[in-house]
Amino acid sequence: MSEWRHIRSLGVERPGEAYLHGYDEGPPGDGQVRLDMLYTGFSAGTELTFVKNTNPYLHARWDAGRGVFVHGEPQQHYPVPFLGYMESARVVESRAWDYTPGDTIGAVFGHKTGHTADPFHDVLTKLPPAIDPILGIYVGQMGPIAANGILHADAEMLGPTAPFFGAGVKDRPVLVIGAGVVGLFVALFAQRAGASEVVIADPSEFRRTRAACLGLVPMVEADAWAYAKSRWHHGGDDRGADLVFQTRADSASLHAAMQALRPQGTVIDLAFYQGGADRLRLGEEFHHNGLNLRCAQINRVPRGMATAWNKRRLANETVALLAERGDAIRAQLITHVVPIEEAPDFLRHLIADRPEFLQIVFKGVN
Repeated sequence: MSEWRHIRSLGVERPGEAYLHGYDEGPPGDGQVRLDMLYTGFSAGTELTFVKNTNPYLHARWDAGRGVFVHGEPQQHYPVPFLGYMESARVVESRAWDYTPGDTIGAVFGHKTGHTADPFHDVLTKLPPAIDPILGIYVGQMGPIAANGILHADAEMLGPTAPFFGAGVKDRPVLVIGAGVVGLFVALFAQRAGASEVVIADPSEFRRTRAACLGLVPMVEADAWAYAKSRWHHGGDDRGADLVFQTRADSASLHAAMQALRPQGTVIDLAFYQGGADRLRLGEEFHHNGLNLRCAQINRVPRGMATAWNKRRLANETVALLAERGDAIRAQLITHVVPIEEAPDFLRHLIADRPEFLQIVFKGVN
């Protein structure tokens, strides 16, 4: 049996200050597998809210029974010892029959140098040998988040019996607001599903250039909604997109998404609005065009599709995309690979100097 080992974990000690701390972990039990972290992806949109003290859980408590936040009762406090949900790992010891030492998997266990996983509870997705292990960071959560957005579009256009993944965007023009990691994955899923055109809008020239290298049509937001209204017309005054995927944490971007829609069109919203939505104008296009706003988040698939779709199936769609476009995704999305021991200093640099980036990856010590 294996020995105890020391694990290093990235967390947030106090506002503005990330830190590494350690703890000892025992051997795996029956049915468990011991993992060494290879790579862990940093989700800036979510995790920087803990660094910047803007995450709602630091100021309110989630009442799961009523489905509301109770303000003034923080659910989490500093230090926040564990962050992260985008990991690629290698099995180094297994007491589960279907995992073998040497297997590379995509999983969710946080920015930790190692983890003991239980396949009874954890979704562990094996990576085919042809897929670069660094791309495994997208399999556990980030890819499924984007795939779930496509699934919501399928349900919106065709109902819960949509015949295949991406059927709702096939042969339709699609606009994606935001060329961050989520937006780019949504756009690539739409492209793979056969969308007639995929336009992606972002204010960053750096990100628009990366999107163009992936075969997407990049624009700024003002040009994108104007393009949708001028080129995507359906007869008479019926102009615009059936679907817009909104992935930027900015209420002005949500308003731009609504401007791009045809009457009774739908925004599939995957953004996290930390500061509210003060620039959203519900008395304008939303009201006059009878628009729809659909929140698509990883913790639920569209109503009526839960028996057919789960997180593992969404992870499998991610693996299929990585098998086809993995080289391009690594080249265009992964902009920084940093040893995990250097992560606190790098995050200080990220906040202070605001360099251009897309996917930041912390590399394990092995």
